[in-house]
Amino acid sequence: MFEHVKGLLKTSLIDYPGKVAAVLFLGGCNFRCPYCYNTDLVLNPSSLPSLTQEELSRFLASRKGWLDGVVISGGEPTIHENLPQFLAWIKEFGYAVKLDTNGSNPSMLQSLIERELVDYVALDVKAPLVHERYVTFSQLNGGEEVRRAAEILMGSSIDYEFRTTVVPGLLSREDILMIAEQLKGAKRYYLQQFRPSEKLVDPVFCSVRPYPLEFLQKLRDEISAYFKVCRVRF
Repeated sequence: MFEHVKGLLKTSLIDYPGKVAAVLFLGGCNFRCPYCYNTDLVLNPSSLPSLTQEELSRFLASRKGWLDGVVISGGEPTIHENLPQFLAWIKEFGYAVKLDTNGSNPSMLQSLIERELVDYVALDVKAPLVHERYVTFSQLNGGEEVRRAAEILMGSSIDYEFRTTVVPGLLSREDILMIAEQLKGAKRYYLQQFRPSEKLVDPVFCSVRPYPLEFLQKLRDEISAYFKVCRVRF
């Protein structure tokens, strides 16, 4: 599993709500989101150096008492079959674990929750949860798989959030209203501002202008009654 660990952010105050955390980035992804900024992790993970078990063990041991948790991000962590064993290893250091996922592997998500290997899950909802909208991101039947993953989270006792990056040209106001209806009753839903950069999976999106912040705030006001917490991240 350690050969898939391609990056480490030693300290983050924003990636794990309410906790000081380190972030581990795993290479490889089964989606091709055109606006993704982790281009090398998604398209060329083998070109990136890996962290060794010894390096990670030394780091995690040295941060006890300072870090509260570890975030597992990517790429898409759940494409790796030995992810459960990796999370169990991290748990042995006494850290809480947050998983960032696209929701494409609901069976693994269910297993991780049942085995108490994750404490918080952030699930990215790319579009309305129907197959024809998810083909933009993956050839998988992504809409149905993500719907199942969302149902698993909403039916569990685990802490979680859903989040959608609102990208002009991919998502409209009507799309967000549909997603909100599909996720109605969830604990947390975040609308995330799209941020163009010089290196995205699809270079076309490097020059796309984000929606105005006011647009996202109005959307939040329209759907906030559906969720316990509904906010805009920018």
